[in-house]
Amino acid sequence: MAANAFTLNDLRTVLLEAAGTDEDVDLAGDILDSDFEQLGYESLALLETAGRIERTHGISLDEEALAEASTPRRLIDLVNSHLTAATA
Repeated sequence: MAANAFTLNDLRTVLLEAAGTDEDVDLAGDILDSDFEQLGYESLALLETAGRIERTHGISLDEEALAEASTPRRLIDLVNSHLTAATA
């Protein structure tokens, strides 16, 4: 994973490592604007995912902002905003 940008592919990898995937969900598809609940990820799975992202990238994600990141696009944007701030 690139230190300066967190991508959808990075998120897919972390989701699979942290929580696996439902057999009915195609993470390779267009999931950017799908709710995590629709993708089969509950809050506990997202907390594990966030924890892995934080450890890997050396950032700390705000719990309130994380709760509002209900789609992959929002979570990627949140992670990238923290990565940008950390390198500034």
